[in-house]
Amino acid sequence: MGIEAEQKPVQASDRWGRRGTAGATFAGLLTFEAVGKSFGGIAAVSDVSFELKPGEIACLLGPSGCGKTTLLRIAAGIERPSRGRVLFDGTEMAGPNRFVPPEKRNIGLMFQDFALFPHLSIIENVAFGLRSLPRQEANRVALHALERVGLAAYAESYPHHLSGGEQQRVALARAVVPRPQVMLMDEPFSGLDQRLRDSVRSETLALLRETRASSLMVTHDPVEAMGLADKIFLMRQGRLIQSGTPEELYHRPADAAAARFFSDVNEFTARVRNGRAETPLGSFAVPAGYAGAQALVMVRPQGIRVAKAETGIEGYVLETRFQGDDVRCAILFKGIEEPVAARIAAQDAPARGLTACFEVDSGHVLVFESNGTDIT
Repeated sequence: MGIEAEQKPVQASDRWGRRGTAGATFAGLLTFEAVGKSFGGIAAVSDVSFELKPGEIACLLGPSGCGKTTLLRIAAGIERPSRGRVLFDGTEMAGPNRFVPPEKRNIGLMFQDFALFPHLSIIENVAFGLRSLPRQEANRVALHALERVGLAAYAESYPHHLSGGEQQRVALARAVVPRPQVMLMDEPFSGLDQRLRDSVRSETLALLRETRASSLMVTHDPVEAMGLADKIFLMRQGRLIQSGTPEELYHRPADAAAARFFSDVNEFTARVRNGRAETPLGSFAVPAGYAGAQALVMVRPQGIRVAKAETGIEGYVLETRFQGDDVRCAILFKGIEEPVAARIAAQDAPARGLTACFEVDSGHVLVFESNGTDIT
């Protein structure tokens, strides 16, 4: 398949290639109404309801086996729901009375294995979803999409000539070129190494913002979800546990398990007296009206910092691990059997084997009922 473009090598200083601007689409509203899915009598998804608003970028987040990929496949039309309905802009796509096949839904799909056709050139891969257009016009649109992801110089190459990151950018171009109302992505960065993953994620986010497509991405990585999403849908055992902005889920997790999922924590069982949970690291407020005698207090490692001797709590630095901007410390405190994990700025961190004074930033403290229910 020929194209009207000069082919030339991409220099290392210009490895992303010449950039264009992605065309905008008419974003769609994706709605799940009490959706359930069972396989062989075993529920994979149970009674899930949420809305993906037009132009919103959201993540289905949770551990492996929690049902997030099943939900994505239901949205795509690859799986039929056993119960409930899926709607695009108020029109039923799947439910008791109707099922619209994937090719009739205005969606873009990205998978973790890229799913490029090895026998087609790069531009043929990107133009594959534009078969309703004349060939020359499809090539023009596909080449523009390749310019946006910096790969126009490889239009006549084949997938095996490209690196993993380049193949992923081709898959992204192919998914957005038909201007879908909804983009669905199943762990699209999991096959990339860490450094490449960060750069491709940034490129993907920029392109999704430009196209303005409503986007739903499956991930098991909370850092990835917080860095990409306007909204996070947290899944566990087939159910939607909590939804909200990254800030809401990080600072106000629904329960102790959600708190553990978003970050490392030090956990203490505390006695509650006069409205405060008392721990060897200090006392922390519980909500008015809390009647329990005990509470579960969680302190994030980054909430522990060096303090002045007259105000801090003395601790012995058992271990240190330098990690660039900060140092991970294991600290022994009186009254606590296990070492407490702390993450302290490198310029402030005491050396291993020293005794120093520490304090806790209450902004990194979460208090739950002793059975794990959030009470903050």
